[in-house]
Amino acid sequence: MQEIIQLESIYKIYEMGDVSFTALRDVSLSITKGEFIAIMGASGSGKSTLMNILGCLDRPSKGKYCLEGVDVSCFSKNELAEIRNKKLGFVFQNFNLLGRTTVVENIELPLIYAKKLTRQSSDRIYQIMRLLGLEGFRGNYPSQLSGGQQQRVAIARAIINNPSLLLADEPTGNLDSATSKEVMSVLCNLNREMNITIVLVTHEEDIAKNARRIIVLKDGKVLSDSAPHSGTPVPSRVF
Repeated sequence: MQEIIQLESIYKIYEMGDVSFTALRDVSLSITKGEFIAIMGASGSGKSTLMNILGCLDRPSKGKYCLEGVDVSCFSKNELAEIRNKKLGFVFQNFNLLGRTTVVENIELPLIYAKKLTRQSSDRIYQIMRLLGLEGFRGNYPSQLSGGQQQRVAIARAIINNPSLLLADEPTGNLDSATSKEVMSVLCNLNREMNITIVLVTHEEDIAKNARRIIVLKDGKVLSDSAPHSGTPVPSRVF
């Protein structure tokens, strides 16, 4: 199996004057193509810090992070921005759609930033919209959509560039139970039908159970790494 992510002894230490705080401690794990992983943990467990490092939004203080075989641990801010643009897709709790642009224009944005928007792009945009049940909302603005529809637009935008990894940070946090199930069904279908690798951060057990593997953090360390329901540990690469 192709490894998308390899983390080796990752630490993240924040310096605040004379005081230091270690948010991640000796985190090592690997993620292969096509996995659907949920990261869980209480507030302060390190799950948001880990997501920021996986998303190249922050760099580890110590350790190695390889994304598709490339060590990005010491990349510059510009290099990390390029990696985010080319290889990563993001879905957030608050959707982060541009209110004054239409559904299609929101979905196009990553293609514009990557200078990949061509005449042929419209075919892929339509295919993604149809897959997510958005074909009837091309000219709508976010304010004209329900929360679930807005999140589907955000998901479409996140995968339009065919990213190596989709990172979803509490994607159901602002949604009711029925809409949360709808959004999770979309993510499960993308993982199953398109083999998209997904890492999901959530504090809700019912949401995490949709994943094929659950990683629980506590005090910045990996407390457990197992398949849902079974409690069976997932083999991880030993560095």
